Amino acid sequence: MADIDKPRNLESRRSVDSARDIDSPGNIESPCNKVCVVDPSSSHCVGCGRTLAEIAGWIGFTPDERRRIMAELPKRLASQPHRHRADAS
Repeated sequence: MADIDKPRNLESRRSVDSARDIDSPGNIESPCNKVCVVDPSSSHCVGCGRTLAEIAGWIGFTPDERRRIMAELPKRLASQPHRHRADAS
């Protein structure tokens, strides 16, 4: 009976290892593009659109929380005033 359980246990172990790998700091998806400047009017990073609290807590968030935040970022970035416009005088 122990031999029958081995493949199932091995498969469970692979699933756990895969989940651990996905959430390891080196594998966490991040919107950071190394332009780390917070806009004082919106309190969002002008590079990625996250708040300081979101940046600080990123590693501790669940994958679902990170996906939810990432889905909001394009709208946040689009609503930021453009600081370096060629047509500004």
